[in-house]
Amino acid sequence: MSNIKRIGILTSGGDCAGLNAVIRSVVNAASLKGWEIYGIKFGTDGLTKRPLQYEILTPENFSNTPWPRLSGSYLGSLNSGVKLESVESISKTFGEGARELGLDALVVVGGDGSMNIVSNYCHKAGIKMVGIPKTIDNDTPITDSSVGFATACQVCCEALDSLLLTARSHNRAIILEVMGRDAGHLAMHAGLSGMADICLVPEIPYKIDSIVKKLKSIKKNGRNYALIVVSEGVKREDGKHVSSNTNKIGENVYGGIGQYLSTEINKRCQEFQTRVTTLGHMQRSGNPSAVDRVLATMFGAHAVQMLEAGKTNRMVAWKNNKICDYDLDEVVREGTTLLDVKSDFVKAARLTGMYVGEED
Repeated sequence: MSNIKRIGILTSGGDCAGLNAVIRSVVNAASLKGWEIYGIKFGTDGLTKRPLQYEILTPENFSNTPWPRLSGSYLGSLNSGVKLESVESISKTFGEGARELGLDALVVVGGDGSMNIVSNYCHKAGIKMVGIPKTIDNDTPITDSSVGFATACQVCCEALDSLLLTARSHNRAIILEVMGRDAGHLAMHAGLSGMADICLVPEIPYKIDSIVKKLKSIKKNGRNYALIVVSEGVKREDGKHVSSNTNKIGENVYGGIGQYLSTEINKRCQEFQTRVTTLGHMQRSGNPSAVDRVLATMFGAHAVQMLEAGKTNRMVAWKNNKICDYDLDEVVREGTTLLDVKSDFVKAARLTGMYVGEED
């Protein structure tokens, strides 16, 4: 058993629905054990910037407010990454901040990048950590689901429901570009739930001519509209990304594949006019779904239970319909979880007539 008396919690990386439900769960569970909870503001910045940015959290922060039912992060988040050459110096400052607050352990709510970066800080600084996976991309290693994914899928599904009506009114093929970076989970789930005709993901190559063939078939069979979902990480047909932009740490900034497809389809297909909707950060918002609220509550409660048992430097996970946890080193080694091209999701899409790229 541990002798923990004070813990910190922070949200790191891109925000998503369900973060506040996680924070509430951790605060409630830890408070029942008599622990103090320090909410660290704006991700790792709260411990690396001076003065330190934090707030002492109690159940009252969330019992008399709508925060647990809202998207975004009550604590704020950080999504700027870190340059490798700065890891040593930031880890030192990070550790000094944690010790100044007297933290016995830290709960980090983040995606695959945060699990790697923040766990590295904690390891170098000698801070005990438990990770909770969250991301709309659902690409965090090992866990079957991450907080935020279910709500993002619902947002995409509702967008397709709305776009269908205008597509039908104007004889159009509407292209919806969704997030996901290099993983196609969000696009595939959106395509299946929104009953799209075409769904393109980064993991499966495609051909413009095959897309046009599918659209011609739709028109020939008497339907005057079509829905196309494309993940932001999909490349052009020549294998290159549409955008060559990078962020401050050199990562690719995706976007523009929807417009590229629209232009190419219009060159070859007379049956439909195309229009593009880039859903963007709407996917990070929306009231957390019931699934995300339940997952957030279970993850937060399990994280506190792990700390009490002295199990640290691990990540909570949802695997085979059970809450469990894995060593953070194993999580980092596993790397980003891409869409399995042989999965039942892809299989169902093809069996129901959706074009999802070229088959092997």
